[in-house]
Amino acid sequence: MAIVKSKLLKQLSKNYPNFLKKDLKKFTNIILDEIKKTLKRGERIELRGFGVFSTNFQKSRISRNPKTGEKVNTPEKKTIHFKMAKEMFKKINNEDE
Repeated sequence: MAIVKSKLLKQLSKNYPNFLKKDLKKFTNIILDEIKKTLKRGERIELRGFGVFSTNFQKSRISRNPKTGEKVNTPEKKTIHFKMAKEMFKKINNEDE
C-alpha cells in the first residue's frame, strides 16, 4: 500500500491536533517543493535517519523498441537515485540496533 499526500496530511493532523490543516498542508508543500528544486539543480538531499536523494545523468543512446525491434534514439536525461540510511534499513528489516 502506498501513502499519498492526503493520507500523510491526515496522519499529521491526527498527531499534531494543535496545528491547522491548512498550515500542515503548506508546510508539507514547502518541503516537497524544496526537495524538487534541489534535485532539479543537481544537488544532493540528505534526510538523516531516512536516506539520501541524488540525481544521476544518463547519456543519450540508441535503444530498441522490444515490440517492433525498431531502433529508437533515447535522449539524455536525469534520474533520481535513493540510498537508504542504515537506520531505515534496520527498521524495515526488523533488526535490533
